[in-house]
Amino acid sequence: MSNFYITTAIPYVNGVPHIGHAMDYCLADTCARYHRLIGDNVRFQAGTDEHGNKIFLKAKELGVPVEEYVAENAKKFQEFIHKLGVEYTDFIRTTDDSHEKLCQQIWLKLKDHIYSSKYEGWYCTGCERYVTNKEAEENHGICPDHQKPYERLEEENYYLRISDFKDEIREKIESDELLILPEFRKREILKLLEDSPDVSISRPKAQLTWGVPVPDDDTQVMYVWIDALANYITVLGFPEKDISEWWPASAEFVGKDILRFHAIIWPAMLLGLGLKVPKTLVSHGMVLADGQKMSKSIGNVVDPIEVMDKHGLDAMRYYFLRHIDTFADSDFTWEKFEDAYNNELANDLGNLVQRLATLANKNGISAPKVKVNLPKEYRELMDNFEFNKAFDFVWEKIQGINRRIDDEKPWALAKAGETEKLEKVMGEMISNLVGVAHMLRPFIPGTAEKIEKIFSGKIVPPETPLFPKN
Repeated sequence: MSNFYITTAIPYVNGVPHIGHAMDYCLADTCARYHRLIGDNVRFQAGTDEHGNKIFLKAKELGVPVEEYVAENAKKFQEFIHKLGVEYTDFIRTTDDSHEKLCQQIWLKLKDHIYSSKYEGWYCTGCERYVTNKEAEENHGICPDHQKPYERLEEENYYLRISDFKDEIREKIESDELLILPEFRKREILKLLEDSPDVSISRPKAQLTWGVPVPDDDTQVMYVWIDALANYITVLGFPEKDISEWWPASAEFVGKDILRFHAIIWPAMLLGLGLKVPKTLVSHGMVLADGQKMSKSIGNVVDPIEVMDKHGLDAMRYYFLRHIDTFADSDFTWEKFEDAYNNELANDLGNLVQRLATLANKNGISAPKVKVNLPKEYRELMDNFEFNKAFDFVWEKIQGINRRIDDEKPWALAKAGETEKLEKVMGEMISNLVGVAHMLRPFIPGTAEKIEKIFSGKIVPPETPLFPKN
């Protein structure tokens, strides 16, 4: 048994939860449930990023006090996480008084690596980040994510000297002390690291009013990095508390679009604070809609709540944890979702449970006591964060039990009066199914619990389908 600390990227609360957030939470929750299953002590962080001009201006546009606006949106995200069945242990808001106070202490601890300089160049309001001349040229002066021209800024800011840590960061990435998954993302980060500039960590109060004040300089407000990234350790109480029981994080889950900040700026901050880097950065891809990037302007955005409302939470988790690659961009269409529901969840699994329960009940067969051991291949895949492959492995077991029913024909054994053989065959298949349910716990916990409950009594009850077909 060991301590296992999991973090998720904190979403910016100027909009509603979307499918990318759902992926972050579902992957992290799967990881957390697996580690609880094998006996680890799990700590699991979630939270909301609530500072910045976009939020301030949105609240102003709506005529709502900004504090009220962020509180309302933070509540929406907490409700969303709950709806996903995600069991976190810690929730942090960057507007928490304790977080703001600890961020200021972190700033002072980093002071030897911070300097003041004038910035003149490009800035994207949508991304809330500075853009190099090279990037602006490559994108023809327009942000590809927000389809808006970059702004030209000239202002005095504080900078974190990334150059102080580049060699050490490279060494930790190359040695996998900071393991970046998947491997091809690691190569991308090492290339980006070569030209990674020092990063602005403040903005003038005249330009950014809604944020954490910079210590000892009332003209500046902390910019996103120290405020937002630090949440992974302020939620543990750093720097006022010793966090060595839980730090370094065992796994940090992030989308590929923010990986470079977590793989370059975040390690620089940690090294500057004298802390270890996270053990693993798990970078997931994007969910595409019929092969295209989701966009409000295109009108192809998939609402995760609509997916859950269609067939329930476990159907949604099933599709996004099995049919969406853990690491690569993957596609969602309603046709694919319905096909997976009807042919796999309803037919492969739901029908299997129904058949075994009915046969056991009809023939008075008791469920055997089962000692469940997780197969080595399953554990290796889960330990390596290859969740969709681990799910495939479990599904092969389900299909194997289905094939065995068809081959062994227990109804024929019952008809022929071969009671001893019937009980042996049924006992083995039920034991295998309970083992499958155990492996399903990290992925579709509600369904796993139902299966285990069905086959836990002396007499197996006849069962209604777990996943009724349309």
